[in-house]
Amino acid sequence: MPRFDNQTVLVTGGTGGQGSSHVRAFHAEGANVVIGDIDPERGAALADELGTRARFTRLDVTDESSWSAAVLAAESAFGALNVLVNNAGVQNPPAPIENTDQATWARILDVNLTGTFLGIKAAAPALRRAAGGAIVNIASTMGLGGTAHYAPYVASKWAVRGLTQTAALELGRDRIRVNTIHPGVIATPFIHEPAAGAVAAIADFYSPEPFAVPRLGEPAEVTRLLLFLTSSDASFITGSEYVIDGGLLLGPALQAETA
Repeated sequence: MPRFDNQTVLVTGGTGGQGSSHVRAFHAEGANVVIGDIDPERGAALADELGTRARFTRLDVTDESSWSAAVLAAESAFGALNVLVNNAGVQNPPAPIENTDQATWARILDVNLTGTFLGIKAAAPALRRAAGGAIVNIASTMGLGGTAHYAPYVASKWAVRGLTQTAALELGRDRIRVNTIHPGVIATPFIHEPAAGAVAAIADFYSPEPFAVPRLGEPAEVTRLLLFLTSSDASFITGSEYVIDGGLLLGPALQAETA
């Protein structure tokens, strides 16, 4: 039996490279999927592609009323909400701290951190009504170390870690588990295309050649980890951090020995 039969999953940033991978996989595993995104054209197209058990709702993660409407849409369409994936995120144009304007700082924190906070706040009562569930916040390896020229993004992802652990403590007795996934360099437009106002993309700053697994990650690999963490197989896991980066954070790997 599919792992998510009779469950409803809300994925934010659900039309992006990672988000759409998550949405399709949950749907294939039997879930009702609610695609939350600010792009109505792409969101409606993805919902139409999946057909039954899929709905699109326009969701601005920085707006509390938008969150309330998204949770209501999930419950109205499918009767309950069982899983929230806080996947939506934006990156800043690369620049040193002294050349980063306050508006950029505020925008990145608003989407990546406040958006995650508002998602937990809005979803918790619905998950409680469903007798428990799971929240996974998509963070980043940049939330586990410093990265030059990405101060707003780094700060937002570090903060998501503390928010996740706090939520896990607050919601655990309600049978709601809260965890983070920290992807490294994943082959999506988020990595390969420059942020708004930028010339260089994140991929321009990283070569996978030193990684222990010397390639970029694929969205499906992050998705498989996400499916595990939100399934009953992970029923004893909460407040935990899962790195999926091919060894990026480990430092340069030794070259393979030749015969």
